[in-house]
Amino acid sequence: MAIVELVMTLGMLVLLQAVLGFDNLLYISLESKRAPEPQQSSVRKWGIGIAVGLRVVLLFLLIKMISAFEAIWFTISWEGVFEGAFNLHSIIVLVGGVFILYTAMKEIFHMIAVEDFLSEAKRDSSSAKSVVAKIVFMNAVFSFDSILSAIALVNDPNEDYWIMGLAILSGGAMMIWLADGVSTFLQKNRMYEVLGLFILFVVGIMLLTEGGHLSGMKLFGSEIHAMSKTTFYFVITVLVLTEVVQSRYKRKLLLKQQAQQK
Repeated sequence: MAIVELVMTLGMLVLLQAVLGFDNLLYISLESKRAPEPQQSSVRKWGIGIAVGLRVVLLFLLIKMISAFEAIWFTISWEGVFEGAFNLHSIIVLVGGVFILYTAMKEIFHMIAVEDFLSEAKRDSSSAKSVVAKIVFMNAVFSFDSILSAIALVNDPNEDYWIMGLAILSGGAMMIWLADGVSTFLQKNRMYEVLGLFILFVVGIMLLTEGGHLSGMKLFGSEIHAMSKTTFYFVITVLVLTEVVQSRYKRKLLLKQQAQQK
């Protein structure tokens, strides 16, 4: 591989890791809040660090054993109601989607519960380890898309393994660098934390549709189609623009009320 082609491939892979790592970073920032406050920064760094190491291992496994991940484990055939042929890839993505939806809904209900909002729940030191474990697990779920996309971008996955590994390490370093900043921003701007939870909710739906598509799932005779990345980012853009407009409108109303009171 020529030097120019090598640099361009590496650049595309790093960009791919950065773009596909957005939802992962959001989840890490929100989930790390469940750890004791003094340990939150280290939880994020340890979680990302361990997850990146496992992602490099997963890259190697996918290259060498991709057939094992795509082999059908079991099928469900309830004609006209529920059908699907599930492999390891689809199972992991579906479980990740359910877990993300559960996490997002639980945090949303937690935020609208007045008694929970006014009083911080007590957490013991073991919760930090459980948070790291959840971050590592969800990073593995998010890894499949980025790794399979990376494999598709290179000419020979076996020969170019080190390029993909370097891109994964670069993406991990960027996530570690940005994690504290994203978490601090969400803590200072609580309304954007609500936006982040709803974005996480959309991520869960995207994973469920992707898992359903991978397994050829049919519900009541209708085939499940994966949500495209274009659709996902369009929905996220609409959510962000809605939040920006709403925030500015509330600010104008507040200024008007203050002027009338004077």
